Formats: sequence, structure tokens, C-alpha cells
Amino acid sequence: MKELSGAELASMVKSSIQLKSLDGVKAPELKLSEEDMKWWRDAKLGLFFHWGLYSILGRGEWAMFNEKIPADEYAKLADRFNPLHWKPERMAQLARDAGMRYSVMVARHHDGFALWDSPGSYGRFDSMHAAANRDFVKEYTDAFRNAGLRVGLYYSPMDWRFPGYFEPVKLADNAALMKKQCYAQIEELTTRYGRIDILWYDGGWLAHAGTDADAAWFWEPVKLNGMVRRHQPTCAINPRSGWTGDFQCDEGTHAITGNILPIDWEKCFSIGTHWSYDPQERVMPLEDIIKIMIDCFVRGGNVLLNVAPNPDGEIPPSQVERLQQIGAFMRKNGEAIYGTTAGPIEPVDHIYGMTRRGNDLYLHVQDMQAFEHIGLLPLEQRISRCRLLDGTEIPYLQNERGLEIRVPKEKWEPLDTVVRLETQE
Repeated sequence: MKELSGAELASMVKSSIQLKSLDGVKAPELKLSEEDMKWWRDAKLGLFFHWGLYSILGRGEWAMFNEKIPADEYAKLADRFNPLHWKPERMAQLARDAGMRYSVMVARHHDGFALWDSPGSYGRFDSMHAAANRDFVKEYTDAFRNAGLRVGLYYSPMDWRFPGYFEPVKLADNAALMKKQCYAQIEELTTRYGRIDILWYDGGWLAHAGTDADAAWFWEPVKLNGMVRRHQPTCAINPRSGWTGDFQCDEGTHAITGNILPIDWEKCFSIGTHWSYDPQERVMPLEDIIKIMIDCFVRGGNVLLNVAPNPDGEIPPSQVERLQQIGAFMRKNGEAIYGTTAGPIEPVDHIYGMTRRGNDLYLHVQDMQAFEHIGLLPLEQRISRCRLLDGTEIPYLQNERGLEIRVPKEKWEPLDTVVRLETQE
């Protein structure tokens, strides 16, 4: 895909999609090739999970900062972090059953606690020096890789334990220690756990102000990711370190509208109402989750769905249920999702959109009632056959003005009615 500049791309994004770090530093030499990005583009759906000391508190992953908990007091949580029911093999199987092809584990959030054996951690604030005495990154990467899933790691360069994060110029020496930790830990994560398929940065900004690119003077993302490329030459890197990255990110549960994006992009959001464990957990309705997913797929995006394990390492039953329901949807409709690209026609918000693979086009209709009144589809390709995914033949009429399709009401699906169009190309 063509690499577009921040201004050029921003002018093309006629949608509600909110991309992060469009103003990142350019370094074309770091970009992955089309061949190396193919698996990511084809995978479409991944599992994200936030889990750490903050899970014990159950008040969000920002609890340390929001509640102004002193670093030495917060660190005592490590003495209580001993998740006896953490079974990454089971989590990997849940991800596979949900139709996911890749995963991203939060290896270290803004609180500075590393879920691996990290000599580079300032003060050895890591899971090997907690009650658990375990390397959870190793357990995760081994289990998910063995299950046939691509493995990714989330890493936050920032660390609230350092006053220099908030005043990087005034407290330059302290900020330099934080930066040193970042480089050491990224090197650990990219050299000790085999092939890492995704490196997912977050929190590259300084003092909670500006953008990731605004802090590039400090982190030197080209230098940082040059090191990553030496160790992991085919790792897909997101843009949150201040470099533009291999793909763009949209975050949250806001509705997705507008046109297909001519870039690699991914939307991440949480199945639960929070990114991390909340004992009062509520989950999104399935129809809302599927709606966002389809709206992304027909605009060329991937979806990274977050779950929030409890302090003992288990995914709450309500979230397990959602994963199982998503899996049923993906098994039924995966032919029209995996390995596809968006288009050829632009989507109509929340009514329909298209994906394609080779000579097959897949029409995704989210609102059949509205679709009945949409008129002719502006399709240029000549159609030779029209069927539902279950093989049911669907009558159609095509002329120079477009394509008309009428799906019998008894075949309407509540979330996504998929019509396969075979072309003569």
C-alpha cells in the first residue's frame, strides 16, 4: 500500500475513524514489505488483554495515576500478585475458538510493572520479583504460538514512577533513566521470546500532553525501532512510539462510518466496559460488537478485541460467553472476512458494505429493511452468480445502471446477511 503523509491521509479520511499518530516521524526504511504485511491483513481479528497489578485493585489500569497512589505504596501490590488460575493455553484456545488469528498481551503498562523477568526494569519491578515469581510473557508467547496464533506484545515507554516523565526537561537525568529502561526492555522483549509478530506501543507522549510524535525528540523512535528491526525484521509495529509505524490505530467503541481507508489500520476496543478487570463488569451487547467489527472489515480494517482477566488470571464468564458468540459468527461468515480486502464499492453507513477475494465479492448487509429501499448497487463488475454463504441461490438483475438483489425475508440474518457475488473477471 502507498505510504501517505499525515496531511494527505487526513484529507482522505472522510469518516469517524480516529487514527492515532498521523503526524509521526517518517522512516520508510523501517516499513515492512507488502509480503511481510500480508498475514496481518488477512488475519482480520485478534485478541487483546490488559492484566497486571491494577487488576488487583479492580479500578482501571490508570488507578495509580488517577488516585495519586505513591509509587512505593503501589509497588506493594506485587507482593499480592500470584495468579493461580492463569492458564494461557486455555486463553489461546478461547481466542482460536473466537476466530482470532493473532494476539497482543499487555506486557507492561504505564505503571511500570513488567510481566516478565526484566533485568532492565528500574528497581526490578517485574513478575519474577513479585509473589508469582514467574515470567508471564514467556508463558504467553509459548502457549499462543503453540496454538497457531501470531503473538504480539504491548509496551508502554512511559512510566509514572519517574518524575522525569512529567518534567522531561527540568528533570532530564531522571527522564534519561526512564528512556534507558525503555530501550533495555524493548531489547529484552525482542530477543528472548522467539519471533514476535506485533509490537504494540502505547503512551509515547510526555507529561500526558501532545501526541506521540511530539515526544519523538525524546524517545528517538527511528533509533528505537531500528533496534527492533535488527532483532525482529518482520514484526508489525504500530505508530504509537512516534514513528508512523506499519499500521494505524483507532481506539474505542465509537461508531465507524465513512469510506474505505487506503491504508493498513486496526480498531481496538474492549468487550467489557473497561480495558482492565472491574468486579462490577458489564459487557457490550453482542450486536454492538459485531456491528463495529463489520463496519471495520468493509472499510479495510482489522479488529483487536480486548478482554480483562481477573487478578487470578481468569477471563470473566460474561466475556468468555461473548468470545464464544463471536466465534460462532466468524465460523458462519469467515469466508467473507478472512483474507479479503474492502470494496470495490464504498459502504453505506450501517446498511451495507463489501469485501472481496479474487473474483468473489461479498456483500455484507447489516440492515436488510433499509437495504430493500437502497436502490441499485453501483457495481461495475459483471456478475455471473449470486448466492448466500449457505449456497442458496439469490435472484439478481444487472444492467448499465447497476445491480439489484432481493434476498427472501426468511433468509435475512439479524447481524450480517452475506451475499456472495461471483464475477466474470
